[in-house]
Amino acid sequence: MPHKDAGKLPQIRLDLNKLKREFYNPSSAPVKVKFGTSGHRGVLGAGFCALHAKAVAQAVAKLHTEQKLKGKIMVGGDTRLMSRATAEICAEVLAANGFNVVLPDIPVPTPVFSFEILSGRVCASLNGTASHNPPQDMGLKYNPSHGGPASSDITSEIENYANYFMEHEAEIKQIPLAEAKAKGLVQSADIITPYVEALGRKIDFKIIKSANLKAAIHPLGGTSLPFYEAIRKKYGLDNFEIVSKKQNPSFDFIPLDHDGKTRMDPSSPYPMKPLLDLTASGKYVFAGASDPDADRFGCATAKGGLIAPNHALCVMLYYLIKMKRPKKSACAGRTLGTTHLMDRIARAYGYDIAEFNVGFKYFVEGLSSGGLFMAGEESAGMSVDNWVTEKDGILAVCLLLEIMSATGQDISGLYEQLTALYGTPYYTRIDMPVTEKLKADIKNMKAESFRSLRQIAGENVLNVRDTDGIKIYLEDSWLLMRPSGTEPIVKLYAETFRDEAHLQKIIEEGRKVFNIN
Repeated sequence: MPHKDAGKLPQIRLDLNKLKREFYNPSSAPVKVKFGTSGHRGVLGAGFCALHAKAVAQAVAKLHTEQKLKGKIMVGGDTRLMSRATAEICAEVLAANGFNVVLPDIPVPTPVFSFEILSGRVCASLNGTASHNPPQDMGLKYNPSHGGPASSDITSEIENYANYFMEHEAEIKQIPLAEAKAKGLVQSADIITPYVEALGRKIDFKIIKSANLKAAIHPLGGTSLPFYEAIRKKYGLDNFEIVSKKQNPSFDFIPLDHDGKTRMDPSSPYPMKPLLDLTASGKYVFAGASDPDADRFGCATAKGGLIAPNHALCVMLYYLIKMKRPKKSACAGRTLGTTHLMDRIARAYGYDIAEFNVGFKYFVEGLSSGGLFMAGEESAGMSVDNWVTEKDGILAVCLLLEIMSATGQDISGLYEQLTALYGTPYYTRIDMPVTEKLKADIKNMKAESFRSLRQIAGENVLNVRDTDGIKIYLEDSWLLMRPSGTEPIVKLYAETFRDEAHLQKIIEEGRKVFNIN
């Protein structure tokens, strides 16, 4: 059951001054640097503090020095409380180590870091963000020369170096930002114009303009605001209305999520309630949103309400195949926990689907080489070939609006057409708190342990995969249990093409299979 205050504005104000103090002087010993699927993340204070920022930046400096990488490094962050401070600390450390740094004057969306790297203007980036997590959280992620999230071998090296510098803070080099700027080591840059101009080669803004569908855009207080403003201006989109320009680090204008926490998740109906109200009223036929660092998308329509990310991904895949006609040698990519309806759609048109572990870093090679024409994950992340190797919520929102403009149909209607052709998937994901021991046990499970498993919910077991948790493939269904990379929870995913009752049966028997109550 959702929290009693889910969908309501928060009544308790964050103590921002206390969080600032915790950032600079944590009241308890800072935890070690630990990268999840994208970066190190934690609550301001012991979870993430100034020392973490300094140590990670010094680790990156050491890594670049060892690898003889001389290019500029871009640093920035989203609109969170200590994002700017984190970016400036990173700039001071990198500059002190002799690196040229690009520090934009405005908050930077995650996909724009990737865009700048792939453009050749910088060779890597450090991004201060905790994505859509609560405002008291903070993090730092590193993107190397391919523009996407760093691979595990690179993040392991950064972890090791950073944890060394956490214990040997005196070895971290740092100069004042003003001095670094005076020496020409830190400079700003226009990051809006190049991105917005290039986006016009991926999105048909002429169709969006001519269709003139009334569209509401909500940046959720994040980095995408000036980019959406620039898109509206450059492409003359009078129908493209930015319905909220509020930005403050408490994010107290965002309704509480399902658990009563402030979470700027554009795929959740609770933070998206203002947009859902606007589309339900008939004022707008389409509403799009991006989370604070703009790597995730949300979409609502007048007819369909909030569109589940899995549904949106299926519609985007269908549209890209039908309208953009990718080369037959390319395939679409999805993560382990993403709907298999994508498989049925792709194969109906002669394309393959590649399945990847959870984490956008696994899509990087395929997006870079053109082997993937689209990559998507159920947590509302996607990108396309010849674009960025990160999730891009701005691209996704614009693409969904293009689809409605070009087809004259609601996203939900298009999805219903696809399910009528290829079957209706019944899907769920359940996040379950567990002990660290049980989480570790699940992480260490191997497919061999399930070889004797013959059936679940009356379906034969076809295969078991253990590359990221345990995924069990059935005849018309599948089941996945995987531990979170950053939280004390395990995630149970399930999908069937039979009916809701069968889905519940899979979940019930799946809990027994994994010994989860």
